[in-house]
Amino acid sequence: MHIPEHGFSALRLLAFLALINVVLPQCSTKTPVIFNFGDSNSDTGGFVAGVGLEIAYPYSRAFFRRPTGRASDGRLVIDFLCEYLDTHYLSPYLDSLEPDFTNGANFAIVGASTLPKSIHSFNLGKTNFLEKHDFENALYTLDIGQNDLSGSFWSLSYAQVIERIPSFISEIKDAMWAIYRVGGRNFWVHNTGPLGCLPRELAIRSNGSAGDYNEYGCLTPLNQGAKAFNAQLEALCEELRSQMENATIVYVDVYSIKYDLVANSTHYGFKNPLMACCGYGGAPYNYDDSKTCLDSEHTVCEEGRQHISWDGVHYSEAANSIVASKILSTHYSSPPLQFDFFCNNAASSFCH
Repeated sequence: MHIPEHGFSALRLLAFLALINVVLPQCSTKTPVIFNFGDSNSDTGGFVAGVGLEIAYPYSRAFFRRPTGRASDGRLVIDFLCEYLDTHYLSPYLDSLEPDFTNGANFAIVGASTLPKSIHSFNLGKTNFLEKHDFENALYTLDIGQNDLSGSFWSLSYAQVIERIPSFISEIKDAMWAIYRVGGRNFWVHNTGPLGCLPRELAIRSNGSAGDYNEYGCLTPLNQGAKAFNAQLEALCEELRSQMENATIVYVDVYSIKYDLVANSTHYGFKNPLMACCGYGGAPYNYDDSKTCLDSEHTVCEEGRQHISWDGVHYSEAANSIVASKILSTHYSSPPLQFDFFCNNAASSFCH
């Protein structure tokens, strides 16, 4: 079954970012409490729990060996960040079967966008959940936004997409202020990745002119749109640093991390960087919008074979592990604070 990537708006915000607020005075003695808000890039089973549609095997095959609701063959970036903090993976907040919320909850939903709560069912207007929980150790993460740009490029011209970006940024701004008002003080903001390098985007636009592609085969207009969004997101971070008293806001250039995987794919051991592992149609992209990895007719690469893209939209566990390690390196962060910094502050927040 095909899951639409433009359908929902989990928690009223953001465009391809993850917002995490964490209070970790002593990570070694206190369990980090994490609240993640996002889309399919950080959904650990919320869509499956809430809607009842299965994300079946071979999803999650590389690590969990069973379907978990993750849109990948294994662990997501948020899973690796949880491992770094030595806490267990996040349970979906919609999970009704013996959920474990001792270390927080995951509000991420497949298809989430930044569109306001008046438009979609899942939204961030539910800050009342946070207000009811006075955690001394709390981490609020957000991983959302890719769908806004992708959905806009479906029906709008490049110029029209650029015109819409301020509305996405406005939703992100409102969300960050909402978190701040319930106690969030440190924000870790991830920008959006190179949309034009995703196999899905390349496959559905395969009739583009030669001038639309860069030297690595990515679609330049979509990547330029992502860069335009990121520039405004970075400007927002700078603005809020001057407005949010006692707040720390770290901006992380995830675009550069993910683009580097494509540009230097052989260095990381990846072959066919623009081709999905699980999909239909074979080279060059192995993606067919009518026969995806969720359909019975899909084909899938051999286990252990390294692909950047798992299903044409989402990254593989192998790619996610590299992305997470580079995030933790601080080389892509401004200011370049160690992730451990948030273990020693009274109130911290991360945006992805």
